[in-house]
Amino acid sequence: MKRAYRRSLALLLLSLPLATSPFALPQRHDERPRLIVLVAIDQFREEYLLRFEPFFGDGGFRRLLAHGAVFTNCQYEQAPTVTAPGHATIATGTTPAVHGIINNEWYDRETGQVVTSVSDPSRHPVGASSGRASSPHRLLGTTLADELRLSTNFRSKVIALSYKDRSAILLGGKLANLALWFDETSGSFITSDYYASALPEWVMRFNAARPADQYFGARWEKAFPEAAYALAASDDRPEETPLPGGGRTFPHHITGGLAQPGPAFYTAFTFTPFANEVLVELAKRAIEGEQLGRDEFPDLLAISFSTNDLVGHYFGPDSQEVVDLTLRTDRALASLLAYLDSRLGSDYVLALTADHGVAPIPEYAARLRLGGRRIPPTAIRQAIEEALSARFGEGPWIESNALPLLSSGFVYLDREAIARKRLDAAEVERVAAEAALKIPGIARAYTRTHLLLGHLHGEAIGRRVAASFHPLRSPDVTLVPEPFAFISGGRTGTTHGSPYSYDAHVPLILFGRGIAPGMYRHACTPADLAPTLAALLRLEFPAGATGRILQEALRPPIPQTVSPQPARKPRQR
Repeated sequence: MKRAYRRSLALLLLSLPLATSPFALPQRHDERPRLIVLVAIDQFREEYLLRFEPFFGDGGFRRLLAHGAVFTNCQYEQAPTVTAPGHATIATGTTPAVHGIINNEWYDRETGQVVTSVSDPSRHPVGASSGRASSPHRLLGTTLADELRLSTNFRSKVIALSYKDRSAILLGGKLANLALWFDETSGSFITSDYYASALPEWVMRFNAARPADQYFGARWEKAFPEAAYALAASDDRPEETPLPGGGRTFPHHITGGLAQPGPAFYTAFTFTPFANEVLVELAKRAIEGEQLGRDEFPDLLAISFSTNDLVGHYFGPDSQEVVDLTLRTDRALASLLAYLDSRLGSDYVLALTADHGVAPIPEYAARLRLGGRRIPPTAIRQAIEEALSARFGEGPWIESNALPLLSSGFVYLDREAIARKRLDAAEVERVAAEAALKIPGIARAYTRTHLLLGHLHGEAIGRRVAASFHPLRSPDVTLVPEPFAFISGGRTGTTHGSPYSYDAHVPLILFGRGIAPGMYRHACTPADLAPTLAALLRLEFPAGATGRILQEALRPPIPQTVSPQPARKPRQR
């Protein structure tokens, strides 16, 4: 029916005078999908697709696995493996050494302060009376979304959605029409004046319905057969972190400890699968409100599911909460796919990946004799300060405002003190690195000087650290703990950030128009996604892209139905 309608419309338009036709524009390339839906699941190991597959429904992950191009050996070739660099790599097709997003936060030597990947003091929030404003001004180069906008002279639309500002902003790039994230003070989705002076009408209507408030007092209960939860450890483990305002076992009562909706509740809400459901509904409203995929110019919708990361940090990948949330994410994905089918038929592509994986909770890993441990940041500070003071004189030697970044393995030295004492910076770095290597659980230490000179001797872990090194933003010493160990002053929960496979190995699936289904087991990286989608859309690659086109996932273009021209005779000499 839809094809017949399009054929009739085409005949009608062809019968009109060219100058009066509203579609007197270059013809849309038929092999290009009308809409790219880029889905990033925050903190999602590739092995989840295998572990939980028996309990997936037919319409979500199982559909993608059966009918998509599935890359089972996709790993980040960079470290730290955390949210901001992961999303930036997905969007730009390159590593932090090029796109500049080296971590969620880093130390800005010009201001002497820690900055976040998207913080922008020159901007103001839109949709909330207060709060931190954000923009992509720290991102270097362009994204897939930017190149799409440029290629159509801004007639393609780009919308990016997430609960985290950095996730939405970095996926959307510098030229997005709109990036939305969740404000935990007001319980609304907001943006900044980088994008708009006011929220679009469809967003205001969505916020006015108070979707989060509808879950106040709800109970997050187990929704699947007990056999599914047998894939996890016991429900009550002392190393798990209780939900905000709640406990660490099912069922979880979602109030944030309040009598009515307020900031603590909105925070607790983001830790539940209900938040993913609301995000999918927001995505549907975005497609309708912006009329995505409805004209000849391809559009892009980016969606990042932040809840999976929040729950994973608190309960760990071996928890019953992660089992339940992953299976509910499958349902949310099925709902999104069914909606796309009804709205666009087969004229879309969905790309799914993750920004990083996660380590098991170290106490759980230790019980399994895997060697898990927590390394206190205070131990690192003490060891380095004592070693440098003994060698070069009284400190302090570590920048005081950069101390919170020790938990990321980032050591920023006081360069003014080094210059004032007329010391060799490379030697100071070396002494600091050697001191850190004596701390139990620290496996490697890379100095700024060695990374600048490329002195890694072909070492694989070092190459991943080097891929995240930016001369103006990176620390003077970068520390890498042993497998299953991480730097933390806490006593519960887990994290990610290492170059090891449990943090670096993520899914990569392409599904839809122009995609060749199959299981591909050779090595690839999330940096390959943007060049591949750029090739599918016939775009310029993002500036600085270093990933490759996953040619095996792309069907050959449909030949254009153009009458062949007679061959020209060669000119006689």
